[in-house]
Amino acid sequence: MGMEQHYHVFETAQGVCAIAWSGDGVTRFRLPEAKAEASARGMLRRLPEAMPATPPPAVAEAVAAAKRYFDGERIEFFDVPLDLDGQDAPFLKIYDAARRIGWGRTTTYGGLAKEMGSQGWEAARDVGQAMAKNPVPLIIPCHRVLAAGGKMGGFSAPGGTETKRRMLALEGVSLGAPAQGSLRF
Repeated sequence: MGMEQHYHVFETAQGVCAIAWSGDGVTRFRLPEAKAEASARGMLRRLPEAMPATPPPAVAEAVAAAKRYFDGERIEFFDVPLDLDGQDAPFLKIYDAARRIGWGRTTTYGGLAKEMGSQGWEAARDVGQAMAKNPVPLIIPCHRVLAAGGKMGGFSAPGGTETKRRMLALEGVSLGAPAQGSLRF
């Protein structure tokens, strides 16, 4: 990771987000919370040395895109420069694959593992662990990776699975309980 870390807290239609960056790219992203203080605190828990700053152009573009995303606009984050230095090599491979899951699409932990040429519950578990540790949710769209059978699965971001459900709903993906007849054939 680039030496110096900076962060910026910003409002969206869904709450207050935070983004952190180094000279090489975005290092952290916090999904919406109710209060700016909570978002800043959460960021500083992960990056205690980070200083608040005005985002450079590439990061400012990511902030603008995140605001439009939370307004319900179809936005992709494929081109946001990331600095994931310090992440495990297998996780980097998983993050790269997850980053290609487009707006409004979902896959499962096992499906993503299979796409990368791995199979079995261990591979699916590795994908799940990588998603749980994703430092840049939304930019690496871990909310689009579901548990087997299209079930919600866990979500470690602020608001937990309710945040995941809201983000998927913004993208037109509905995950109601099958018993309620929400499956469309």
